[in-house]
Amino acid sequence: MPAHEGPQRSYDAVIVGGGHNGLVAAAYLARAGRSVLVLERLGNTGGAAVSTRPFTGVDARLSRYSYLVSLLPRKIVRDLGLDFRVRTRTVSSYTPVERDGRPTGLLVGGGERRTREAFARLTGGEGEYRAWQRFYDMTGRVAKSVFPTLTEPLPTRDELRRRVDDEEAWRVLFEEPIGVAVETRFADDLVRGVVLTDALIGTFADAHDPSLAQNRCFLYHVIGGGTGAWDVPVGGMGALTDALAGAARDAGAVLATGHEAVGISSDGRAAEVTYRTADGDGVVGARHVLVNASPQELAVLTGDQPPAPAEGAQLKVNMLLKRLPRLKDTGVDPREAFSGTFHIAEGYRQLATAHTQAAAGRLPEAPPSEIYCHSLTDPTILGPDLVEQGYQTLTLFGLHTPARLFDHDNDGVREELLASTLAQLDAHLAEPLADCLATDADGRPCIEAKTPLDLERDLRLPGGNIFHRALSWPYAQEDTGRWGVETGHANVLLCGAGAVRGGGVSGVPGHNAAMAVLEDTLD
Repeated sequence: MPAHEGPQRSYDAVIVGGGHNGLVAAAYLARAGRSVLVLERLGNTGGAAVSTRPFTGVDARLSRYSYLVSLLPRKIVRDLGLDFRVRTRTVSSYTPVERDGRPTGLLVGGGERRTREAFARLTGGEGEYRAWQRFYDMTGRVAKSVFPTLTEPLPTRDELRRRVDDEEAWRVLFEEPIGVAVETRFADDLVRGVVLTDALIGTFADAHDPSLAQNRCFLYHVIGGGTGAWDVPVGGMGALTDALAGAARDAGAVLATGHEAVGISSDGRAAEVTYRTADGDGVVGARHVLVNASPQELAVLTGDQPPAPAEGAQLKVNMLLKRLPRLKDTGVDPREAFSGTFHIAEGYRQLATAHTQAAAGRLPEAPPSEIYCHSLTDPTILGPDLVEQGYQTLTLFGLHTPARLFDHDNDGVREELLASTLAQLDAHLAEPLADCLATDADGRPCIEAKTPLDLERDLRLPGGNIFHRALSWPYAQEDTGRWGVETGHANVLLCGAGAVRGGGVSGVPGHNAAMAVLEDTLD
């Protein structure tokens, strides 16, 4: 909606923020016959789930921030009639390492036989592979039980425990630090590290953190789709939010970009949202307000006491290459190694050391990170000429780099961290990555890096935290409400990643907030 037109004076629902969760809520409510307005401060909808062309004059449309899909229920895609597809990666992961003076690694994927042989090549026996199978058989059973509950009213802890119906799995995932299971079940340091990484994505924690923040992160990374598979969005992440925006508009929702919400007042039955545009301020009435922003931003808008500050802990790097680099480990094809998750400096001891150094206020000497190549699975994000010439994208996600490390010099620390992170990758390559980087129309290397402070500036992620705050257990706790989206104001709901069962590209908080509105007896 052009900024100069302005919204009407009142709606059944006003949604603050046009990220993917807000668009999910808008589409559900509009399809149910409600009048819906989405206020988005930026010039486009999508939030962190967008595709852009970041490199001048280069026809490469990258998922700039979020980049893989696991937690999005097919129910939402079906309910909203979305023209959106994902593709499965044939390789789960590759982790290079030097053993006994020779380059080797662990390739997981490509079929059971190849995976078993890869474990044997690395560890010299069958034990670690059998332990791997048993562990992920267990998480797979938990995924099948837990994932369907994400779009249902919150179960109690006891109800979810009965759904899981596996006391060993419940203890391992919900009650004791995940490091206990990793160390008990696996002996090889590299295998332990590969398992642990899913507990650390966007989460600054040790394997034995008593808060179990790492367990909650691990749980969300292994339950997606009821399988734990992480898939590639066809057309890039923007394809999802474009489809959601289209579904919301087609159902009658009004999407007002360039409209920044600056205040919410509510008496529990009716509300008003004050917004700002380039042409001045305005006020719109609503029966319900859904806030697709962080809990901190919600508190600012309503004038309530804000929650404890959140902090992100990741480096996000986007790259375009003229070709994939050759590996020192000649037993693996780079096209396979980079099509899954390519783990760098993520051995178990390396991860522990990096966390200790970062917690002490220093950049990790060997920054852990993981990379994948979207274009190997989905070349549609590249222009035909780039595809023909063999160009590829690389997405890197770095761990254990909390926002506090960048406070004194964000630009300088970013460059230092990027250089040391790429040096860790280069240690496993047969040629420097810099030799493979493409250049843009101005002759600059096609690489961009985002720190937590960059994400806070660009997207208002609190402290750059990609989940808005620490992930929650997927069951009811004190004051979580029926759907996990309720706030202290009866008709103001939180539909962003900071809601219970929020985080990741899922649409779950948007779905659940819409269901809470449709159930509300005030309507």
